[in-house]
Amino acid sequence: MSRPLLRIRGLRKQYGSRPVLRSIDLDVAEHQVVCLIGGSGSGKSTLLRCVDLLEVVDDGTVHLGDSELTDPRLDPDVARRRIGIVFQAYNLFPHLSVLDNITLAPRQVHGVPRKQAEARALELLDRLGLADKAREHPDRLSGGQQQRAAIARALATEPELLLFDEITSALDPELVGEVLDVVADLKQRGLTILMATHEMDFARHVADRVCFLEDGVIVEQGTAEQVLTAPREAATRRFLARALDRS
Repeated sequence: MSRPLLRIRGLRKQYGSRPVLRSIDLDVAEHQVVCLIGGSGSGKSTLLRCVDLLEVVDDGTVHLGDSELTDPRLDPDVARRRIGIVFQAYNLFPHLSVLDNITLAPRQVHGVPRKQAEARALELLDRLGLADKAREHPDRLSGGQQQRAAIARALATEPELLLFDEITSALDPELVGEVLDVVADLKQRGLTILMATHEMDFARHVADRVCFLEDGVIVEQGTAEQVLTAPREAATRRFLARALDRS
């Protein structure tokens, strides 16, 4: 069996005296979509931020391929070049056009010539249904369009791993589907994705594996079918019952 693309072992993180992640072990194989589910404060977002080195890990290791991202000798900026992350807030620069937002990192971080970076960006925008928005500024786009532009920006550096942090939670309900359709298309294209989501139906149909977190612990993980339709743990059953009541 091949080694997972992402390997997390014994990951711990706390803020002051408050533990947020408690000895997390998680594997994500290449071309897999793994969904993290759980209530607010369960540790999903912190886990993603630790993988992208936006948070300092207190203990444990994170490996991407053959590299240990948590090795203190590793330049975190070099590590982040292999990962694309999209947050629930779009985080697009308001003073830049959509095209300039997408080409900024390839040009300034990766040294890609402007013409080449713009060609790649326009290809991504076309794929995501935003070809006519390239010269617009973000405030001229709907929430769903801004989130698709943020996904295009993450894809522009051709990352090995994509991290999505509740990317539909700030959207109006009618815009959620268009963003989730993009993620489903990325899965079909073979990208490797670790995402926190509260969209249970989406996770059921798209995720290869689902992990339920509570109080900084992975309480249960398995196939989407097993975790979401026949959970073994009482805590998972309670969470899913509440999630279904809200939907």
